[in-house]
Amino acid sequence: MTKDASHPALRHATQAWLIDFVLLAAIWGASFLFMRLAVVEFGPFATAGVRVLIASLFLLPIMLWRGHGANFRQHWRPVLLVGIANSGIPFACYCFALVFITTGLSAILNATVPLFGAIVAWVWLKDRPSHSRLAGLAIGFAGVALLASDKAGTRAGDGQDGLGGWGPTLAVAACLTATVCYALSASFTKRYLGGIPSLVTATGSQMGATLILLIPTLVFWPATLPGLQAWLSLLVVGIVCTGLAYVLYFRIIERAGPAKALAVTFVVPVFAVFYGVVFLGEQVSLWMLGCALVIVCGTALSTGLVRLPSR
Repeated sequence: MTKDASHPALRHATQAWLIDFVLLAAIWGASFLFMRLAVVEFGPFATAGVRVLIASLFLLPIMLWRGHGANFRQHWRPVLLVGIANSGIPFACYCFALVFITTGLSAILNATVPLFGAIVAWVWLKDRPSHSRLAGLAIGFAGVALLASDKAGTRAGDGQDGLGGWGPTLAVAACLTATVCYALSASFTKRYLGGIPSLVTATGSQMGATLILLIPTLVFWPATLPGLQAWLSLLVVGIVCTGLAYVLYFRIIERAGPAKALAVTFVVPVFAVFYGVVFLGEQVSLWMLGCALVIVCGTALSTGLVRLPSR
């Protein structure tokens, strides 16, 4: 017999993952702000590398204290592997992007994660989307194309970016590469890491990301020692926006599934844009907001959260 939705146990379970969901969106929205503050002095690779190193050093003692050492030793290969796609590559991509585009634009592009998640499920898991979801994919990618075609959200002086003026374009491509990695790792986590405690997955993934970013971090370490603000930003983004956040993220996957976990990217831009405007003085154009609405609508359709009439 199935339990009614009003059953106290089900209500408690729903409230638990919804609280995690909102908290995770607020924390990840702040991560773009702190990455931007750090990347100015550390550079992209060092920012990403120190971020995951701090997260690993924060989570490892907690994991061992909670008695999950044996669990980690049993599953260390897939747990380390998922960290490459779920943290190492995406963090480096976003740190590079934030040199050339605003935190708000980066977060809006991050909202395409469920869009790519639907494609990954189609290709990898043979989950063929309906006509409504196919329409959503088309709408979502149209929104991305419109957003990328405009200069809104790019930073001043991009023509002298050392990349022949291609900095903003490469930044958008880097953000989209990160979203593909997130989509792949979410399906990988659900398929191969089911039943593993979220603390083990979060800790192991940050350790895997630290290993893959170690050499780039050392090679591109800044010649001048960064200031106190940059270090404090990395401490916050490493401990709160990475360590604690990934415990919440993998816990949502456990409790509610990857689709709902990926849907957190709908809410992240709201917090990221707010933080960017208030603390960095970034400008948000109507074009950016309009494209964001198109992307979110397309993503909602592509994930099945909203459906078109069958006719």
